[in-house]
Formats: sequence, C-alpha cells, structure tokens
Amino acid sequence: MSDPTDLYRLSGDVPELTDPVLLYHFDGFVDAGGAGRLAIAHLLDELEHRVVATFDVDRLLDYRSRRPVMTFDTDRWVAVESPELVVHLLHDTTSTPFLVLTGPEPDREWELFAAAMETLAARLGVGRLVTTHGIPMAVPHTRPLGVTGHASRPELVAGQTSAFGRVQVPGSAAALVEFRLGAKGYDALGYAVHVPHYLAQAEYPTAALAALDAVTRGTGLAFPLDGLREAAEKTDAEIAEQIQASQELSTAITGLEQQYDAFAAGAERESLMAESSEMPTGEELAAQFEAFLAERDEQRGD
Repeated sequence: MSDPTDLYRLSGDVPELTDPVLLYHFDGFVDAGGAGRLAIAHLLDELEHRVVATFDVDRLLDYRSRRPVMTFDTDRWVAVESPELVVHLLHDTTSTPFLVLTGPEPDREWELFAAAMETLAARLGVGRLVTTHGIPMAVPHTRPLGVTGHASRPELVAGQTSAFGRVQVPGSAAALVEFRLGAKGYDALGYAVHVPHYLAQAEYPTAALAALDAVTRGTGLAFPLDGLREAAEKTDAEIAEQIQASQELSTAITGLEQQYDAFAAGAERESLMAESSEMPTGEELAAQFEAFLAERDEQRGD
C-alpha cells in the first residue's frame, strides 16, 4: 500500500487539539432530504472556520463521472469550480473546537483513504468521529423523525432502538471509515435520519435539524440552530399547503400516519420499511407533489 499521508496536505499552522470531534459527510452517497449535506452547510455558514487539511482530489475522484462546472465567456474559459475535500476547524457556541470534513465521496482508493483518515485523526488528536445522512423511510412528515444510530462500540449509542436487523447494503466511504477506524480503537459513530420517502429528493431542513440534534446528544457539541429552524418551519408550511390543496395527498398522508401510529403503539410488528399494497410508494407521492406544484405554477401564470 502507498503511504496514506501522501493523500492529504496539512496547513502551515495546525493547532494542538485535545480529543476534538471530527464530523464528516461526503456528497454522493444516499442522503435523503439532504440531511447530512444541509447540516454541514449550516455549520459552515453559521460558524467561523479555517482549513487545516486538504485531500488530493486528483487521486481520489473520477472527473468523468462528476465533471466540474466550467464557465465559458465569448471566446475563452474564465473559471472552473474545482472540487475540494477539506477538513475545517470550527468552534461551537461554547467555544469548544471541533473538525468538519466535507466534500465529494472518493471514487477510488477507499482503503488508502481510510488509512489516511487514521493517520490524520492521530495527527489532529481526534477523540471521536461522527457522520450523518438521511435515509428514505415509509414515515409521515407529521411525526417526529426517527434516527438510527450505529457505532464501533454499542455503548456509544446505548438506549437507541433500531428499525433494522442484519442487512447487506451497498457500501460507502463514510461507512468504511467508521468500520476501519473503529477496528483500530477509535470511537466512530453515525446517525441515519429517517426521512419521509416522498421527500427524499427534496431539501428537507427538518432532517438536518434531527441530524444535528443527534450529533449534540452523541458529542455534547452545541450548535446555533435558529436559522435552520426557520428554514424547517417554512418548508413544513409549504408542504402543509400542498397537502391541504390535494385530497389525494391528504388521504395518502393520513394512511401513513395511521400506519406509523399503529407501529409506534406496538399494534403492528412489521418493519416500517415494508411496503403495504394499499400505500403509495415514495415515487408515487413525490410525483403527486410535483404534479401539484406544476399545476399551481400554471394557475399563477394565467
């Protein structure tokens, strides 16, 4: 194996930290409602930060599968939006330092990348690694969002229940980092927010709120959330307007609520992931939302 430290470059003034949390999220894997992406973007927007490490994306990314955007002006190229995979240093609302790694999910050299994460974590004195993202579930948006916690040691997510048994799923770089570094003795954990399946392709700030709340419970970090709460309230109001205007949508959501409440009460033992023949799929509900929006836009244009 190549030297994993060749995959990243530290900034010139890396601080000495004591057991900081490293919060990481990679774009490209399943992230229903943009839960992880919106959560990380919110932190970077709200808190001052600076880069302490940069990964070599030329080695890690396949540009032909994710072509960077370039700008052409009249007769020449004037700009390129180069992808970045970087570690930022931030401080929470109590001035506690923590780290955030964000950027596109690596396309290649996953094992070397995981090894690089281990050496970087050792260099920065990381005490805990945390990742979060959203997964689509057959749940209504009118009920509290569930969160599935997973960790390298069971006690890190003690007291949490899981909607899953033993399953095999496509892997991700984030999951591999948790698995490999957990095996090396690091505390590594993650939170999968249960996002209503009909909102999986939309930006759903409520899911990002649930993600950051889970991170706070698991790490003690405190985040400024007022702006995210306002965005969540606005989005929820827009969704409510769409549902009230459509009897078909209202009926579908009511059915999901009844199913959810029955499950929560213990009357139904089947997993919420199981699809009922009487319930619409996430694609069908999403299509209904899109059709409603298109119809409303046409009416406004008249």
